[in-house]
Amino acid sequence: MKKIKNKVLIPFSIVVAVTLFACSKNFLDKPPIGTLNPAIVASEEGIQGLLIGAYSLVDGEGASGDGFASGASNWIFGGVTSDDAYKGSDPTDVAVAAPMEKWVDLTPTNGATPQKWNLNYAGIQRCNDVLNTLAISTLVDPLKSQITAQARFLRAYYHMDLKKIFGNIIPVDETVSPANTAVSNSDQAAVWNLIVGDLTFAKDNLPESWPQAGRANKWAAVCLLAKAYMFQGQNSAALPLLDDAIAHGKTAKGETYDLNPNYYSNFNPAQKNSMESVFAAQTSVQDGSSVDWGGDPNGNYGDILNFPYTGGPGACCGFYNPSQDLANAFKTDANGLPLLDTWYQGLNVSDGSASPYAGTLDPRIDWTMGRKPIPYLDWGNHPGDDWIRNPTNDGHFSPKKNVYAASQKGSYTDVGSAYWGPTELVANNVNIIRFSDVLLWHAECEYQSNLTGAMNDVNRVRNRVADHPETWVKTGADYNAATATYGSAGVNADKYLIKPYTSETFTAGNALKAIQFERRIELAMEGHRFFDLVRWGIAAQTINAYIAREQSFRPLKIGANFTAGKNEYMPLPQGEVDNLNSDGTVRLAQNPGY
Repeated sequence: MKKIKNKVLIPFSIVVAVTLFACSKNFLDKPPIGTLNPAIVASEEGIQGLLIGAYSLVDGEGASGDGFASGASNWIFGGVTSDDAYKGSDPTDVAVAAPMEKWVDLTPTNGATPQKWNLNYAGIQRCNDVLNTLAISTLVDPLKSQITAQARFLRAYYHMDLKKIFGNIIPVDETVSPANTAVSNSDQAAVWNLIVGDLTFAKDNLPESWPQAGRANKWAAVCLLAKAYMFQGQNSAALPLLDDAIAHGKTAKGETYDLNPNYYSNFNPAQKNSMESVFAAQTSVQDGSSVDWGGDPNGNYGDILNFPYTGGPGACCGFYNPSQDLANAFKTDANGLPLLDTWYQGLNVSDGSASPYAGTLDPRIDWTMGRKPIPYLDWGNHPGDDWIRNPTNDGHFSPKKNVYAASQKGSYTDVGSAYWGPTELVANNVNIIRFSDVLLWHAECEYQSNLTGAMNDVNRVRNRVADHPETWVKTGADYNAATATYGSAGVNADKYLIKPYTSETFTAGNALKAIQFERRIELAMEGHRFFDLVRWGIAAQTINAYIAREQSFRPLKIGANFTAGKNEYMPLPQGEVDNLNSDGTVRLAQNPGY
């Protein structure tokens, strides 16, 4: 779906008071900034425009106060916070992201957290504008129900993004207005009830397909509802939804869900909206939206910093570097399986030393990160630290899932502006849910009652790579950006070995660990890792063990510590707490420990 990024979709106040201007610190109480004739806005064209405005914030950009921390990839809140990635660049560059690694320095006045808070509540406001406008319109079903279902799907999406980042949030439905601010974050069951109710309505009223690939369809709602249940620990409620999605699910284009034969097709702008895409933030370039320095282009603006430093794609900036721990997690044993308990032991993978690890690796490593001297698409071999701004703190690897091929520059990158546009604005969708994610959720829900079924789910994900060695990264062959493959004359770029589990290697004793590890490898650098650790209840032990391993060689980790019962969630933005509670009524209670 072509996105319209007119970021101020002015609400009307003659009939409906606008409720939630999240760009304000006091996000529940800001008067409308203009009015429009209700008859015009309440037409089908007007409501569809409001709905497109609600969709337009899925990419994480376009609300007042947004920024690099608000992007849909959650690279700061889901990646830098975990054992997957470093902030990158210099410690003082975008310094508000540094405490996400160290934790002890994270405070309610951090400048990154309001960006995400504002963006999501602005998205909720736009969804509620759609619903309130529909209420005074003359639209009838099925059109009215389909628009309602899309707005409620998006409202659930924005609430869930807030929920997994901030924990104790305020639920805001279409009844909240400047005249009705009797809301608080004291009842989190009400948040989940709103999310589940919205997604249940969406799955029951959305069509299976659309003419536009970017709209939410029935199966996206089914999968997001399953995710909502899993984040509440209700795997038994999620399982039948996942059963249904795996058996019958289709993309918004009407394609049956399946895994792409080529893993990297999921991250290639030439192959986006594939059969593996359940829901994604849509991007585009060369559409008249390109603006320099602080504008709101339709490309992947939230990840504009996350390119190699002074080389290859991009003009800067060296943020979001894959961690050494993540690189080590791609080690495999003689059976082609991950080292579930010992991946961090022994020599490090490609750490710049004279004697790095020389064993076998999961081929997905070189579609996930750039490392010396492996081909980096068609940009040549990754040169190692020459593309790293601060190797002492940033490690030795570059992100890869967000970039573009050299041969795609000018066609899948913007050309209408200086600096950012031609180099770092890319038409590369941000995957929010893809089918491998669904399969691994299913395995997680199923392993206790159907060990073989769970193993088959994991193996389906692994075999996509194992059964297609022609899709592995090669040396000695040209890269084809249209298919994200190297020529048949090439040879494997490293000693790759990946095989499926067997009944002897996937047991009741290690099944959950194997599923969790597979999620880390398969979804690495996609913004899920931290939220998974919290959901599994192992964030403190995993992150503190990771910190302890890193302190000997990474200065930014010295003194770092993750506090259980506190750091599972970000602090609520202090400005929001102060403003919303300014009359002495506690509507927004700060998260524990902050």
